[in-house]
Amino acid sequence: MTQSTHTLSIDIGGTGLKASVLDQDGKMVVDRVRVSTPKPCPPAVMVETLSALVEPLPAFDRVSVGFPGVVRKGVILTAPNLGTPDWQGHNLGASLGKALGDKPIKIINDADMQGLAVVKGQGLEMVITLGTGFGTGIYIDGKLGPHLEMAHHPFRDGQTYDKLLGDASYKALGMEPWKALVVEAIGNMRVLTNFDALYVGGGNARHFAPGELGDDVHLVDNSAGILGGIMIWNA
Repeated sequence: MTQSTHTLSIDIGGTGLKASVLDQDGKMVVDRVRVSTPKPCPPAVMVETLSALVEPLPAFDRVSVGFPGVVRKGVILTAPNLGTPDWQGHNLGASLGKALGDKPIKIINDADMQGLAVVKGQGLEMVITLGTGFGTGIYIDGKLGPHLEMAHHPFRDGQTYDKLLGDASYKALGMEPWKALVVEAIGNMRVLTNFDALYVGGGNARHFAPGELGDDVHLVDNSAGILGGIMIWNA
C-alpha cells in the first residue's frame, strides 16, 4: 500500500498568515490556523512567525507556500506589502525550508497558488485577488503561465492597481467608489487578456454578490489560497 503524502500549505498575506495540512487529495486534514502578519515583517520575523504558526499542525512531508510578490526558485524578487526592503534577493526557500525540517519546499506567488485551486483548465483563465493589495495569475488550459506583476502597472492618475484596489484604498474611498474601480480594472483585464473566465478571490471579494461582475466572472472562497498548495507540485 502506497503511503499518502501530506502537504503543509502556507498562504502568506500582507494582513494575515494562514496554514493547514492537506492530504493527497488536496483536502484539509485540520482546520487552518491564522495569525496577523507582523508589521513590518522582515524575513527573519516571517520565518519565526510561520514556524510558531505551524508547530501545532499534523506531520507533513513537503511544504507549499504562496507569497505576495515575485518568486524565482525560492528567491524573493519583490515583496511590496511586507513593509521592509530586505526581502529582495532573500532565499525564502532555504531559510523557511531549514526552519521546517528540511522538507521539500515550493514557493510561488500567492495569487498563482490560489488560482491553481479554482481554474477549470479550459482556455485562458485569469485570477485576481483583492486583499492587502491586488494579485493576478494567468492559466492556459489549466497550466500556470508566467507571473506578471500587473498590480504595479499604472491604473489611474499615475497610481497602480495595487494602490487603488488594495485594502487601504477600500477603507479610504468607501465601498461603492472602490467597487467601481474594481469593475473598471476587470474591464481592463478583459481587454488585455481576452480571458474565457475570471476568478476573484481574496478577503475583499466578499463585497461582491455572485453574478455582479459578469457571467464570465466567478467569486471564489478565500480558502483557495491554502487548497492550491497541493496543485503546485503538479504545475
